Amino acid sequence: MIATHFGGFDDVMLPMLHEVAPDAEFVKAPARAEILLMLLHDRPDVAPMLDGARWVHVLGAGVDGFPLDQLGERFLTCSRGASAPAIAEFVLATMLAFEKDLPGVWIHEPPPRWNAASLGGLRGGVAGIIGLGSIGVEVARRALAFDMTVLAVRRRDAPSPLAGVQLVSLDDLLAQSDHIVVTAASTPDTRHLLGPGAFAAMKPGAHLVNVARGPLVDQDALVAALDDGRVARASLDVVDPEPLPTGHPLYTHPSVRLSPHVSWSSPETTRRTVELFAENLRRWRSGEPLQGTVDVGAGY
Repeated sequence: MIATHFGGFDDVMLPMLHEVAPDAEFVKAPARAEILLMLLHDRPDVAPMLDGARWVHVLGAGVDGFPLDQLGERFLTCSRGASAPAIAEFVLATMLAFEKDLPGVWIHEPPPRWNAASLGGLRGGVAGIIGLGSIGVEVARRALAFDMTVLAVRRRDAPSPLAGVQLVSLDDLLAQSDHIVVTAASTPDTRHLLGPGAFAAMKPGAHLVNVARGPLVDQDALVAALDDGRVARASLDVVDPEPLPTGHPLYTHPSVRLSPHVSWSSPETTRRTVELFAENLRRWRSGEPLQGTVDVGAGY
């Protein structure tokens, strides 16, 4: 039996789950069940749902909303990688929009001059990726295809999983990158990873893209860096808190492009998410190692 908590997305998730796991019995949490399957977007009270569960699977890449101290001996997995292609496409779209002044170059009446523009480009530029997990790798793959130099910072002391990516220190990445893309996990160690010191170290005129989690960026420090021109633009799909309160300066700042946490959205993302769970369910039943296991100590 599988207990589910989808926070209002039952109409979307349950039909797809029944399709990929037709022999599974789904009940609504907090009903007692061996497996707990859940979304964390609405910050639920997880504790009552854990009773009886041996395995918890989060339908998302991040587990920063999960009370890891209450996990006990249970297995915890997530849908790591399911949304990575869609998010990477979104990142490249923001980078191209910045370089090509989109939608600023669109016209609705005759301009003062034709053929008059000063647009940038990705080729020959430097993309710096903070966090080289599944999303970071997909961003790097696409940036390399645009003939960019790709720098990356990763927590683990291990080679890059993708040829052509140069692993560097955070200071070197900030100083050299034209586009700084945040894809790292949200943990206590990464909170305000980009604060006043990081913004001071950035290459002047850099473009910041955050598709990870809002708390990785000190938003007050970001606004200050935008105001003084150190950061030319911030493309933010995630903020802290979500949603931002009415009147927050990020809504109206001329150098901010704000989207409501939608970079994951694509026709295939939900399908990939439920198929990853279905594969893990098969593995659970057959005693095989699960995919997307969360490192509780690291927080992701």
